[in-house]
Amino acid sequence: MNVTIIGAGLAGLTLARVLHLHGIASVVHEAEPSPAARGQGGMLDIHDYNGQLAVAAADLMDEFRALAIEGRQAFRLAAPDGTVLFDKADDGTGGRPEVQRGELRQMLLDSLPPGTVRWGRKVTGARSLGDGRHEVTFADGSAEVTDLLVGADGAWSRVRPLLSAATPEYTGESFVETYLYDADERHPAAAAIVGGGTLAAAEGDRAVNAHRERGSTLHTYVVLPRPLDWFAAIDFTDFDEVTSRIAAEFEGWAPALTSLITASDTQPVLRPIFALPAGHRWERTPGVTLIGDAAHLAAPDGEGANNAMLDGADLGEALAAHLGDVEAALTDFEELMFERAATPSDGAEFLEQIFGPDGPPEHLAEIFEP
Repeated sequence: MNVTIIGAGLAGLTLARVLHLHGIASVVHEAEPSPAARGQGGMLDIHDYNGQLAVAAADLMDEFRALAIEGRQAFRLAAPDGTVLFDKADDGTGGRPEVQRGELRQMLLDSLPPGTVRWGRKVTGARSLGDGRHEVTFADGSAEVTDLLVGADGAWSRVRPLLSAATPEYTGESFVETYLYDADERHPAAAAIVGGGTLAAAEGDRAVNAHRERGSTLHTYVVLPRPLDWFAAIDFTDFDEVTSRIAAEFEGWAPALTSLITASDTQPVLRPIFALPAGHRWERTPGVTLIGDAAHLAAPDGEGANNAMLDGADLGEALAAHLGDVEAALTDFEELMFERAATPSDGAEFLEQIFGPDGPPEHLAEIFEP
């Protein structure tokens, strides 16, 4: 069986790893020119009911535990004036250890045979050849024919059109991403209010969500539900303009909180949030499937990376269980994935309570009380 995976993110790499463990070869094509071509994002909490199941299926639990950063499961809620409403320390018993996304990806890359991932392979299109076979074309003019094509290529998947006409739509909410480095020394007030793990502060339709990463790096997502045109009027290449304009939306908030915006050590980055229709699914189509964001892109709810990895693990296990019968494997896998994607996660409910419009931030502390 010739397995072609498009996309070397967490979903595609988990799939490749599980297939490798079962003696099934695969090739992963990735548009980026190298593993270090861009930053891989911040912290991920990997849950014991989905992400860690994928890690176990990949036989990488020891390597995963070595990546987990002690103390980062701490959680704090703050009011806009800086008052800490709730403060939960990391006692080491939580089921969501925090790891750096880039380190997790590298763990998966290191677990694969050399040559599994082919870098600089940007897909320009894919077409059916019949009988479950597909041809994938690349920007360099080359093409590849495969018996099984897996789209693990994210929100703007080039493989998805083979299965579905659905396209991601703007959710009405965007994140603005900032970083403060060496915060304990250089930004002590911000470091103090964030604490040892994650900080959430919300009021009305505005929120700040900050994470302490390795060392004393503070990684912040400023959450604003605004039209895309509102953000388009801001010059995101002009540091002073963007920081002052975004901070103005938090007028009256404590300086320790607004400094997570204004004192950024990096140029703030706009992250518009797009999603596929809820319950997105497709009719079984021979020889091709989707995993991760390519299949079920959703607004951030703490589950995206976890479910993407579980998609990869589940597909790999299904293919191993149905050797010689790809369609049976894909049928079993897709039904499992569709059911999971259609069921609201506790993460979605959690974020709605934090960032939704239901009451003042004082109400949020109630969900954490014993």
